[in-house]
Amino acid sequence: MTAVPDVDAFTRAYWDAADRGRLLIRRCGACGKAHHYPREFCPFCWSEDVSWEQASGGATLYTWSVVHRNDLPPFGERVPYVAAVVDLAEGPRMMTEVVDCAEADLRIGMPLRVTFRTGDEGPAVPVFVPA
Repeated sequence: MTAVPDVDAFTRAYWDAADRGRLLIRRCGACGKAHHYPREFCPFCWSEDVSWEQASGGATLYTWSVVHRNDLPPFGERVPYVAAVVDLAEGPRMMTEVVDCAEADLRIGMPLRVTFRTGDEGPAVPVFVPA
């Protein structure tokens, strides 16, 4: 069993964009707020007037944890890895992974930029690297 994202009719646009190297977020037409993970309604005002928007790809590191053990495929092959929460430039927080950065170099507030992990089964997955 491999842990890959579920792609359905609603999230297909998100994963297709990721396969093309683009990070999408959702923005509410009623209150104007952006959110991530993709939902069919606004988590702030509950409006269904939401649409896809390409994110800039910029973020800052909010917090992280270095994972040394994970028995779920494919994560066990990647340990240790940096599980992180980042603040996207557009406002939403996103759970992700920081790659290509030594643990000692991680700092809260450090600038990051999105890149995409490919090669696993399933679609490309957004991860972040130092900007």
